[in-house]
Amino acid sequence: MNENKKTIDVTALGELLVDFTMNGQSEQGNQIFEACPGGAPCNVLALLQKMGKKTAFIGKVGNDQFGKMLKATIEEAGIDTSSLVFDNKVNTTLAFVHTFENGDRDFSFYRNPGADMMLTAAEVNEKTIKNSKIFHFGTLSMTADGVREATKKAVKTARENGCLISFDPNLRPPLWESLDLAKTQMEYGFAHCDILKISDNEIQFVSGKEDYDEGIQYLIDRYNIPLILLTMGADGSRAYYKGQKVEQEGFKVDTIETTGAGDTFCGSALNYILEHNLHNLSEEELAEMLKISNAAAAIVTTRKGALKSMPTREEILICLRQN
Repeated sequence: MNENKKTIDVTALGELLVDFTMNGQSEQGNQIFEACPGGAPCNVLALLQKMGKKTAFIGKVGNDQFGKMLKATIEEAGIDTSSLVFDNKVNTTLAFVHTFENGDRDFSFYRNPGADMMLTAAEVNEKTIKNSKIFHFGTLSMTADGVREATKKAVKTARENGCLISFDPNLRPPLWESLDLAKTQMEYGFAHCDILKISDNEIQFVSGKEDYDEGIQYLIDRYNIPLILLTMGADGSRAYYKGQKVEQEGFKVDTIETTGAGDTFCGSALNYILEHNLHNLSEEELAEMLKISNAAAAIVTTRKGALKSMPTREEILICLRQN
């Protein structure tokens, strides 16, 4: 399909779940949790929708109250849900997010199994992928055999139909039988993507190297990925592209929690790539992409949850002007 004829900017496949985030204490002194719609792929799409892009999601939720709430939420965000499937036997995946004083998080997952793991290859809507400019995925849809097969079918379809492929490993160690399996699936993603968004701890994990640049070089030598974006939390981000390294520092904000910051950064970078040419980015453009994406991510850390907290273009511009 001709690139200009494609009507969907980005389609993402993966997990859609409920993040229960801590929200104070009750009068009895019990912890109160807020049910926030979550899952990295839809967080990425939610930011893109705020930027005026057309997006679609492929995944599975339980035919329960949480699943129905998630479908309604992403539809409200403007994300196409025609490729979202309901499971009548397995419940929607839940994650309880415990936030520490410094904003870091620990996750307790209720996913053994969860509906997002039950997506099959037969349920992957190939038409949606063929009609997309960019296909985005992570590794949470590769933790179990059936959904792994579905993910690989989607990636193959994307490659055969001229989509740019974007990959964010989004490593969550508790969800894997073993870290060796996690590493193997991450390597599959590296081998098939044009755009890689990876965090500081993930590059250390997969390369075995303490130094970020050395870790990225290891990936470049092995996989020849056109654009690698490294996120370093509050320290900002780097882009590695055609032998260049560009770095932008992070923004100083009053962080409440970091949920979805990496996804927001990723969505913002994909938005920039949609508006520019991945194969012909200048150093100035790389720096601008990082700066805008750092700003978008910083804004999300000042709000609870991610999917419903994405900044507008105007809010990002205000953040850029103030820093």
